[in-house]
Amino acid sequence: MRFDEILEEVRQGHHRAVDAFLERHGRDLDVLASWCVESLRRGGKVLFFGNGGSAAHAQHLASELVNRFDRDRGALAALALAADVSVLTSIANDTAFERIFARQIEALGHKGDVAVAISASGQSRNVLEGLRAARSAGLRSAAITGEAPEIATLADLALVVPSTEVARIQEVQLVAGHVLCRRVEDLLEEG
Repeated sequence: MRFDEILEEVRQGHHRAVDAFLERHGRDLDVLASWCVESLRRGGKVLFFGNGGSAAHAQHLASELVNRFDRDRGALAALALAADVSVLTSIANDTAFERIFARQIEALGHKGDVAVAISASGQSRNVLEGLRAARSAGLRSAAITGEAPEIATLADLALVVPSTEVARIQEVQLVAGHVLCRRVEDLLEEG
């Protein structure tokens, strides 16, 4: 395949996936943003988690809330649960890798907080266990994921990217995260 054909294929696939996702889940992103703002206003927090590229997205989104996304404002309470290597390796070694997010949610999550799972496959056992822990602890939960039936049943709000290509799913996850952060800032500014 020629390079210009690769560029066109990626461009078209990206636009199709983003457009379809925003058409299907634009209002859901608004709901998720309102949950985050409700929690933050009450002194709660937003917990992001995922593996690999999704862990990187989780860290990115937590940093956007803690520091700033689009404007200067007060810091917001957000954590990326894949960021603490000592905690991750301790849980993985002493308990089980499947519990790395669940255990942290048990320790850090409180009723009224929001848990946001990010998973391209929607099948990672540790992400599924994290969502189960969030439900047990009384957190609202959302999953930004590829098409996978189990994760959709575990999250209060499932935002499913209509694609089977991991790269397209990850691109849409980042767009969804940016929309979420922008909306959180807008809602907080509106009062």
